[in-house]
Order: sequence, then structure tokens, then C-alpha cells
Amino acid sequence: MGALRLIALLIFAVWLGSSSAHAEKRVALVIGNSAYKTVPKLSNPVNDAALVGGMFRKAGFETVDVKLDLSVVDMRKALREFGSKARDADVAVIYYAGHGIELDGNNYLIPTDAALETDTDVFDEAFPLDRVLFAIEPAKQLRLVILDACRDNPFAKTMKRTVASRAIGRGLAKVEPTSPNTMIAFAAKAGSTASDGDAKNSPFATALVDRLPTPGLDLRKAFGFVRDDVLKNTGYKQEPYVYGSLGGDDVSLVPAKPAVAPGPQANPQDSVRRDYELALQAGNRDAWEAFLQAYPDGFYAGLARAQLKNVAAEEARAAAAAKARQAEDEKARLAAERANKAEQERAAAAAKAAEDARLAAEKAKQIEEAKAAAAEQRRKEAEAATAKALADKQAAEKARADLLAKQAADKLAAEASAKQAGEKAAAERAVQQPASETQSAAETQKVAALAAPPASTLSAAELAKSVQSELRRVGCLTSSGDGDWNAASQRSLMQFNKYAGTKFDAKLASIDALDALKAKQGRVCPLVCERGFKADGDNCVKITCRAGYRVNDDNECEKVQDKKPIATRDDSKPRDDERKKVESAPAKPQATGQIYCNNSGCRPVRHGCRLESVGGQAGYSRSGGGSGGTVEVCN
Repeated sequence: MGALRLIALLIFAVWLGSSSAHAEKRVALVIGNSAYKTVPKLSNPVNDAALVGGMFRKAGFETVDVKLDLSVVDMRKALREFGSKARDADVAVIYYAGHGIELDGNNYLIPTDAALETDTDVFDEAFPLDRVLFAIEPAKQLRLVILDACRDNPFAKTMKRTVASRAIGRGLAKVEPTSPNTMIAFAAKAGSTASDGDAKNSPFATALVDRLPTPGLDLRKAFGFVRDDVLKNTGYKQEPYVYGSLGGDDVSLVPAKPAVAPGPQANPQDSVRRDYELALQAGNRDAWEAFLQAYPDGFYAGLARAQLKNVAAEEARAAAAAKARQAEDEKARLAAERANKAEQERAAAAAKAAEDARLAAEKAKQIEEAKAAAAEQRRKEAEAATAKALADKQAAEKARADLLAKQAADKLAAEASAKQAGEKAAAERAVQQPASETQSAAETQKVAALAAPPASTLSAAELAKSVQSELRRVGCLTSSGDGDWNAASQRSLMQFNKYAGTKFDAKLASIDALDALKAKQGRVCPLVCERGFKADGDNCVKITCRAGYRVNDDNECEKVQDKKPIATRDDSKPRDDERKKVESAPAKPQATGQIYCNNSGCRPVRHGCRLESVGGQAGYSRSGGGSGGTVEVCN
């Protein structure tokens, strides 16, 4: 039976392995055109094709066809043959390096024997991008086209136009794939050109080979890394771009390696972050508005609004630049037609106003770009902090699990040792004692074994220091974390319990409290500012009133009233009596000028009430440190 079971398991494993291999069938076509016959030769496409083809082979692709310097006939044959291979594949990839051209909004790949003397020759001598997409259409899971064809095109400079209105673009045009699970990656953003670089390979091909083969790395993130690398290596002159969409699951070019141990828990913000990065890649108004419609609140929503303002500033800048060009053209036309002086002066004034508007829009665009860059930096810092908190939490959980396992093992060992010693002692006494006494001794040994002390616990100082650090982060502790769980630390944990709705024992630092603190993304305990200051995020800023106004007891700017002359009487005795009566009367409660803030907002402290500090200074909190906590007390 054991042999039969082993054979059955082996057969199942072979079947499972064959089905997995079939499910991961991947094919690639790599084309590099350098030796053009009618325009200067390109230096890098052949080198880039060899480099990328080697990457696909190392990544385990079943079929990798590398084709170099193809004519129009050879390209047609290569695409036809690759289309047949893609029918049985789950993943199909085409990489093309060489010249490309955009004509009336459509993109074409140029073979090496193309002459393109007129614009109509493009239809006969070049391949439309749709033909390339048709070749990979049968693939079941992923269709990927990578175009390093955004170079400065020499054909466009010599090509004759048969139709004057026909547009020949710079670089390639933006595309929108209609098939699902299809991505098209450009070496440079639509309408811009790519660089061959000074090395053997282009910056784009080098970044692809570094990033795409990473096992388990989602393609959207991989191309994001490619974008960052190319921008950095070209002095921010070339920005790769990706068009198309994938589903919610991660899609990698190389499958992830089997994990030996369970991986980290999924962050609930991962889906929001992934959608944000997709919107960031698109970079247009529609993408950001769609993101904000799906996620109207939260940290990423604030970042998205900053990016949307940047897009609006770019649109305003482009409109102003177009208006300035129109005004300059009108000015030049009037001068050429020798219009009267008044018309030329009006045109010159309009051109100057348009140019001023363009400069203002350019400046506004730069400001919004800076804000967007700052928002991106905040996002990266927040994601790094979240990742660190998650790693710390997992480390603490692992340490706790190891401790519990060690305690259980020590307890079992102690019980076994005590039981063995008890049985041995009982056996030795059995010769001299009655049976009842022997049974009593055995029971005594058993009770002693059950009462064995547990193993040592984690370092209390280390745990206390971690809890103090998290209390400072959420604004509940002002003092530094030194590992001494003193009265201030206890009060700060009580404050956290109050505002977070938890019930942890404040007398000691616990792992449960640490986990709850790490789960909080922002401030928990309220920020309280003294009179003359107001809360601005995590800071208290001074209230500034314009001339003729001053801060009143409610922390609001009010106009200073002019003092009016007071009529006096000769008889001052009634007035003195009244003054003495007022001075001898008990003082009425006055406004304190303090502001009380919590998660719902800020408001002045009510009349007859005051703020009392719990572990911190009442009325004020420094940024980042938080406060020890305040309570509004009303008598």
C-alpha cells in the first residue's frame, strides 16, 4: 500500500508540474532595425535587441525569436509566424527597436528598406501598430508591446506631403488598446523623442533588462521603476510611458519564486496605492478625477488633488502659450500687410498681454509642479513608514510566537522531568512505604510539576521604549522614549485609550498596545494651542490680524474700538462708591483664550471652564511631539 501511494503521488506531481508549465507558456519576438538604406544607420537597436532577447531567455520564455535588420517582407513574415506561436501562449511579448513614425494620429514601424519619399508611402512601406497588436491578440493572459521607436525620425524631414493638412508628428502618438490585459510601453512619452545614449545600449533598454525580470514584480510597478531610471539617466529629458490597463491582480513577466515561509500580511492600502500609481502613470485629468471619484477621502486623495492641480496648471500654461502664439502671428501679419499704426499698436499690446499671461501661467505651472513633487515625496515617506511599521509588527509577532513556543517547550520539559523524578522517588519509597503513601507521594510530585515557573519573558525596557515611541508619533506623549515606564508614560497611554476607544492597562507596556498604536496612521490625541495661536495640521501657528484689529478672548480678530470721551460730574462720591462696590465683588469667570482640539476640529474653551494637562503642557503642543493630553474641566 505504501509503494502504491508513493507511485500515485509521483504521478500527481508530474501531472501538476506539466499543467503548471502549460499555464505559464510565454513567447517573445524581438526586432532590432539599425542598417537603414536611405537614412543614416542607427547604432543601438541591434545591440538593444540582443540584450533584451537574452533577458527573455534567462527569464525562462519558451520561445524567443530575435530578428535583426528586417526588410518589409521579412517583418511581415516574422509577425505572421509569431502570431501562430501566440495562439497557444498565455503571455506574448513583442519588443521593437528602430525607427517609427506617426501619421495622422496612427503609429507605424519602419523596415530597413523603406524609402518613404512621400507621406502616402507610409501605408505601403511601413507596418501599422495595429498589425503588431493583431499578432499578439491570441495570447490568453498578457499581451505586451515594447516600442523603443521614439527616436528623432529623419524620414519626416525629407518626406513630401501629398495632402497639406496631413499631420506628421514628433515621436509616436498616444494609443488606447481596445483588448483587455494589453499594455503598450513607449521609450518616450507620446509626442517626444527618445535618446540612443552614449553607451552600447539605450537608457530604455538598459532599464528594461534591470527591472522587468524581477520575479513576482507587477508589470505596472516594473515600468514605473523603468521610468524613474530613464529619467535619472537622461537628466529628466526622456520619460517612458505605458498605455493600456490590467486587472486588479499583480501581473509579472517572471513568476514569483515559491515562498518558503508565509509572506507579510497584505496592507489594506495596497489597492489604493496601486490605483494611485496607475493614475500617476496616466498623468491626465480623467485619470485623477476617476481616482478621486473612487477614493474621495484619505491620504492618497490629498495627493491626487495636488496632482490634479498640477494638470490644471499645465492645461492653463498650454492655453496661454497658444494664445501668445496667436497674438504674435497676428502682430506679424499686420506688420507684413503694412496695416495702419493704430492696428499694429493694438496687435502689439495684445501680443504683450498674451505673453505676460503665458509667463504667469508658466510660473503657476512651476509652483504646482513643486507642490506635486512635494506630495510625491510625502507619499514615498508615508509608504516607507507604513512598511517599517508593518515589519516591526511582524518582528514583534514573531518574537512573541517564539517566546510562547519556548515557554510551552520549557513547560513540557519541566513537567516531563518532574514526572520522571517523581516516579523514580515513588518507586524507591514503594519498598518502604504502604501503597497509600506511595500514591500520595506521586500526586505530590505531579502537583509540583504543574506548578513549575514559566520561562523568562521579553525585555520590558525594550517593549516600553517601543510603546513610548509610538505614543509620541500619535501625539499622546511629549517626553522622549527611554524605556522607563513612568507616570508620564502611563498618563499618555490613558489618553490614547480615551481618544482611540481602547482599554489597555496603563500600568504596563504590552504587545497588544504596541500593535494598536502602530495601526494608527496619524494623530490620535488632540492638539491644544494657547491663546493667540491656532492649530494648523500638527503645528500651533500664531494668529496674525491686519492693522486696526486684535485677537480677542475667543481667539478671533476683532476691530479695535475707538475710546469715546466719558462725561463726568462734579460729584465724584457716587462714582467712587460704585467703583468700590465693583472691586469688592467676586470676579466673574472670564474667557481663558485657550483652544481645545480633537479629531472633530478646534473650538475655544467654554466660559467657566479650563484645560488641565495630563502628562504635558496645557494649551500648547509642539509639532511631531504631540501632547501628553488635555482635559476640559468645568466647575
